[in-house]
Amino acid sequence: MANINASFSPLSRTDQFHALLNQLEILSQGEIEEDALAQFDRETETLLAKTFGKANPHMETYQYAVMGEAEAVVNLPESAQEPLSQDLFMKAVQQRRQLLQGILPQLEELEAVEEEALAGEDHEDPPGMPT
Repeated sequence: MANINASFSPLSRTDQFHALLNQLEILSQGEIEEDALAQFDRETETLLAKTFGKANPHMETYQYAVMGEAEAVVNLPESAQEPLSQDLFMKAVQQRRQLLQGILPQLEELEAVEEEALAGEDHEDPPGMPT
């Protein structure tokens, strides 16, 4: 039987955040049910805590985005669509999207550095070898 490493996930953190964005897009296309959005928020907060730790600025900002007040915490661009800015519920959905999209470049950069470190060559010579 193969030894399975439970801490290994075949999906990268970036892939997991992209999946959340896709899920949010699907939710925002139809009528959003409170239960579905609450489940989405739980999944997002779990992933944020797993990725960055529970006491991180992204977690706090996400909680403000859920309330539609994230622009008070970070410099989120306001939507050009007037009705969206008037509807607090849709504004909260938009702020969730903007926050998740803002996290992606950070994760992509971190994963690139990690991949380079893991794939790098070991330049140490064996003991006793002249350099």
